[in-house]
Amino acid sequence: MTNPIYLICTGLALLWVICFGRWLIRLNNTFFIFDSIGLALFTVVGVGKSIALGYPFWVAIIMGSITGAAGGVIRDVFINEIPLIFRKEIYAMACVVGGIAYWLCDVAGLESYACQLIGGSAVFLTRILAVKYHICLPILKGGEDIKEDVKEDVKEE
Repeated sequence: MTNPIYLICTGLALLWVICFGRWLIRLNNTFFIFDSIGLALFTVVGVGKSIALGYPFWVAIIMGSITGAAGGVIRDVFINEIPLIFRKEIYAMACVVGGIAYWLCDVAGLESYACQLIGGSAVFLTRILAVKYHICLPILKGGEDIKEDVKEDVKEE
């Protein structure tokens, strides 16, 4: 814990929850909010570490997306649910948007904490707005056939 940014982020998240607690209760979807916050935090950590190690921007964005989305996949597997990344909701694409925002901030010469705040906010807002306005990625042609094959395989087991 040599870097105080994690404590600062936790404190800011606490203040956000205190300020907007009524809105969160009205939404009645606390899991979704905290999942989106976790997705944002893990994404910016993955992007930031990759950039710090000197990898190209596209590798950093992919690593941030994997870091962010893989945690959710592991969680969903442990609780025996279909991972969110395999549903129609915007999940990994929110990581890509946040990764690009982080990288653009880094290229612009902003401090690391500003890149993290802007990149994380981009992930969070992309996810929230996509769900609120029912924005989904298109299903590839043949996607329904694949879903039926998976359902049949699960029934056989």
